[in-house]
Amino acid sequence: MEPCELCPRRCRVDRIGRRGFCGAGENLRVALVSLHRWEEPCLVGENGAGTIFFTGCNLRCVYCQNFSISQKNFGVDITVERLAEIFIEQQLRGAANIELVTPTHFADKICAAIDIAKGRGLKLPVVWNSNAYENISTLEMLRGRVDVFLPDVKYADDAVAEKFSAAPNYSAVAFAAVEKMFELVGAAQIDGGLMTRGVIVRHLVLPNFRRDAMKIVDRLHATFGDKIFLSLMNQYTPLHRAADFRQLRRTLTTFEYQSVVEHAIDIGVTNCFIQTGKTADVAFVPSFNLAGVVKA
Repeated sequence: MEPCELCPRRCRVDRIGRRGFCGAGENLRVALVSLHRWEEPCLVGENGAGTIFFTGCNLRCVYCQNFSISQKNFGVDITVERLAEIFIEQQLRGAANIELVTPTHFADKICAAIDIAKGRGLKLPVVWNSNAYENISTLEMLRGRVDVFLPDVKYADDAVAEKFSAAPNYSAVAFAAVEKMFELVGAAQIDGGLMTRGVIVRHLVLPNFRRDAMKIVDRLHATFGDKIFLSLMNQYTPLHRAADFRQLRRTLTTFEYQSVVEHAIDIGVTNCFIQTGKTADVAFVPSFNLAGVVKA
């Protein structure tokens, strides 16, 4: 295996026998295969998004709700062949798409699996659900393979990104990544209420950082207008190590979230998903139990 440079950290680890910053070794590692009904409506359809949760992550978010797989390595190793089978199984279950969750550190193997699955009749749109901390060269590998990009742009302020996610130069990297994603798939295309092509940029509004959220909205709207969709999330739940950080110990206030939503409306954003009701609840965290991973 070549020294790994799949993500902006470029840690150049030979992942045969060693693990990179992301925690990944030589093999694909997956924690859950599911039909997920809590995504944006245009990704869910009648049966849910066909999510595949990969183990490991190139960020170290102190508030990560999926920390058991992103930072504690829970999951099971599978082959590229098995991943291709999983894609077909999700299609047979009636999934609206194939949604790859935190996939960046396995991009090369995922591309191989997509090629195999398409050769066997995979027709579903492929969704790349990442933290936006991406290399342009890695994204280029996805050309013609990924149809919808679902990046979670986390910060406008690099100091905050470094403090909470150990992510140097996050803002420049993430916004460049979104521009590349848009180049690859273009403006959103909706068919029968489902997105078949395009970009949805998520942002999880953090307590005490509503102005950082507004800066993200400003920059995205100035760059793309309504050619992309935004998804503003109020579901922040203080999990993992959040209690160690004064600013992150509580959930959002209604004012914090609504001020970001109203700001988006004021500057002219129209293609935007928002959340209502009580979403800051551990009940919304997936149960990582290896379901669907190993062939029955």
